[in-house]
Amino acid sequence: MDAENTHAASVRSILASPVLVLGATSLIGEFLLEKLHAAEVEPISLSRRPPTDDVCWVDGDLADPNLVDELPAIATVFSLSPIWLLPQALAALKARGMVRLVAFSSTSRFTKRDSPETSERAVAKALADAEGEVEAFCAAHDVAWTILRPTLIYVEGRDGNVSRLASLIRRFKVLPLSGKGEGLRQPVHAQDLADGAIAAAKAAAAHDKAYDLVGGETLTYRVMAERIYAGLGRRPAILGLPPWLFRLLLTLARPFYPGATATMGDRMAQDLTFDDAAARRDFGWKPRDFRPRF
Repeated sequence: MDAENTHAASVRSILASPVLVLGATSLIGEFLLEKLHAAEVEPISLSRRPPTDDVCWVDGDLADPNLVDELPAIATVFSLSPIWLLPQALAALKARGMVRLVAFSSTSRFTKRDSPETSERAVAKALADAEGEVEAFCAAHDVAWTILRPTLIYVEGRDGNVSRLASLIRRFKVLPLSGKGEGLRQPVHAQDLADGAIAAAKAAAAHDKAYDLVGGETLTYRVMAERIYAGLGRRPAILGLPPWLFRLLLTLARPFYPGATATMGDRMAQDLTFDDAAARRDFGWKPRDFRPRF
């Protein structure tokens, strides 16, 4: 048996079936479905629209009070939806047989906790509250849980972080930064997160634990931007601006970029880094370096 077939057999034998994927149309979802199919695991997707033509899916919503009636029998659940949507569905998932749960949260739980922006603090609180509810429910109902908190997720051409910077570079050629852009980042590819989710689901050592998942490199914001230029086949044209001037530009840009806030510039000087040693130890987490190609 070759290595690929051995891996597929391993996934099939260890993952409790049937497998349900929540949020299959997310950045991570496409890769997760591909990897499960490659391992000859046929997942069921709960979605309001089919992720792909060849996926078995259930038309449903986590907020549906009659969700239990819509779900088939399940055992393992991968939750890729915003984690604050998950607690309201836990009782229905358990009633249909859930014994293993791998749920994605975000390191924004920590990085936005003390943000001056009210909306960002609300996101951090929602993440923390939902994690607590998931842990409490699973402990009370004999469900083995794992929570995964990625840092800056990207998929070339599809995400709202790295790819958004790439779009700005294409449009304006020059990328302004606040100050020197010395804050540290750890961008992580969604495909690696799909691998990590399956590895965590298989690992007994990952039961009832939460992990921070980071990319293979720790880079300054400026170096991250330079790598994006390289991925576009362009020479870097980065303009460092005084923080006050950058904040002014963001304010002026708000009508064109509704998500722009003053804190975006401030964070370019902040280190948003985490330790993934526990994930490497418990389920072999091994993400790629940051070398995007657009």
